Amino acid sequence: MLHGYGSSILDGAWLTINLALSAMAMAIVLGLIGAAFRLSPLKWLAMLGEGYTTLIRGIPDLVLILLIFYGGQDLVNRLALALGSTRYIDINPFIAGVCTMGFIFGAYLSETFRGAFMAIHNGQGEAALAYGMSRLQVFRRILVPQMIRFAIPGVTNNWLVLTKSTALISVIGLQDMMFKAKNAADATHEPFTFFLAVAALYLMLTSLSLLVLRHLEKRYSVGIKAAEL
Repeated sequence: MLHGYGSSILDGAWLTINLALSAMAMAIVLGLIGAAFRLSPLKWLAMLGEGYTTLIRGIPDLVLILLIFYGGQDLVNRLALALGSTRYIDINPFIAGVCTMGFIFGAYLSETFRGAFMAIHNGQGEAALAYGMSRLQVFRRILVPQMIRFAIPGVTNNWLVLTKSTALISVIGLQDMMFKAKNAADATHEPFTFFLAVAALYLMLTSLSLLVLRHLEKRYSVGIKAAEL
């Protein structure tokens, strides 16, 4: 049915999963930093965090991918030339993809994490400080566990969108399953067959992700409803 290209597309699917997981890990880190900046009492940090989210949310993902890959590569080589190196530096498409997707979705997750932290009553942190905990202990033991519960729905949505958006990285030459499917479609002149197979793989990946994340949401919500009643 896939004319011998099935294993190639599965290899691309594995690369797509690695890309999505790596980009999500980076996005979570940037999202937490962005949320901390936006909640900071320092005005310049809050403005920096706000500028980051506004800039990223206002530019299409494909444009950012091309800007970071080609513009970043040009910038790195100009910098290397200024430092005396004549060797051309070629940025790996996988690294470029991870950095681009992580940078983009870090902005979206910063809004998710900011809202999650704001949903926690201020009195809980104040009570923990009064009890003798350090600010780091308050953050780690009191705020983060509750923030995760509030953030999971938003993280779920961002993960699903990020996973599907990895298909855009094929435009910079990353041999993910979209890239492999296009090559197979060009060789066999059967685009519907291979793009349908890729659509099925994406659907399978997002469906499994939903099951895992919903289980995680239920786990962090254990005892909450009973306590509210």
